[in-house]
Amino acid sequence: MAKSLRGEVLNLYKNLLYLGREYPKGADYFRSRLKAAFLKNKDVKDPEKIKELIARGEFVIKELEALYFLRKYRALKKRYYSDDNQ
Repeated sequence: MAKSLRGEVLNLYKNLLYLGREYPKGADYFRSRLKAAFLKNKDVKDPEKIKELIARGEFVIKELEALYFLRKYRALKKRYYSDDNQ
C-alpha cells in the first residue's frame, strides 16, 4: 500500500510542477513553494494522513486550473469588449 501512495504523491508533484509553469508570480516562485510544502510533510507515515494531503493537493490543482481559466477568459473579454461598458 505504501508503494501505491508513493506513486500518487509523485504523480501529484509532477502535475503541480506542470501547472506551476504558468503561475502569475513565476515558475521559480511556484517551484520553491511547492518543494517546501512537500518537504514539510516528508516524514508523514500514516496512510490516512497521506490520503488527506493528496486530497488537499488535488484541490490545489483544481484551484490552479480555475485561476488559469479565469485569466484566459479575462484576456479574451478585454480583447473583444471595450472598457467603456463597465
